[in-house]
Amino acid sequence: MTEPAYVAIAAEYARRILSGDLAPGTPMPSLVEISEQHGVSDIVARNAIKLLRSQGLVRSVHRRGNFVADRTGLVRVSPERQTETAEATFSHESAARMVVEREETSETPTPDLADAFGIEPADGVSHVITRASEDGRPVSISDTYQPSGISGVNDGRGFDLEETLKDQLPAGSHAAWLRTPPGVMVKTIHQRFFDVDGRLIMISDISYPLDRYAAYTFRTSVRPTTN
Repeated sequence: MTEPAYVAIAAEYARRILSGDLAPGTPMPSLVEISEQHGVSDIVARNAIKLLRSQGLVRSVHRRGNFVADRTGLVRVSPERQTETAEATFSHESAARMVVEREETSETPTPDLADAFGIEPADGVSHVITRASEDGRPVSISDTYQPSGISGVNDGRGFDLEETLKDQLPAGSHAAWLRTPPGVMVKTIHQRFFDVDGRLIMISDISYPLDRYAAYTFRTSVRPTTN
């Protein structure tokens, strides 16, 4: 998928904000300045600022303009980013050297996984471990499971996402990768993806160091019901 221009522009400013290049309270360029600098329309510039505001990176002051927020967070999930690769997501957060490694195997599901997916153990699941490091420091690890024969979640029909955020002691493999001392908690996110028919098609458990982000913001869409 080609990245929308406003997402790319927002990502550029997000990197500068999160790196400290744009300090809290710094005035953001005007919409006209953004449009001229990036060769885009006012609408694209406006959408870029809107995305930065929704991410908690920029705040608006009536009649004064837009400013870098005093305490930045991270929108880890948004409609524009949910189908991104880990490489693209981390590149939007940091200008540091990011390394993403993946390991995929086919496995027999645990009873809990088989029950959650509504499959038989003999059906099997794919298991993808994704590890990310920033300038050599481990910053993320995830375990993702899908029933055999299902690949990804973006089949063009959309999907629903359910997430649970907790501060808790990490699983052993996650603690080892993140180099978490015994007894120290991490930030965990448990994701469940459902297809448009309501069938569970993917489960992912992600761990981050507790101090990586100041805040998390989650965004979802609500489909209107019809009678």
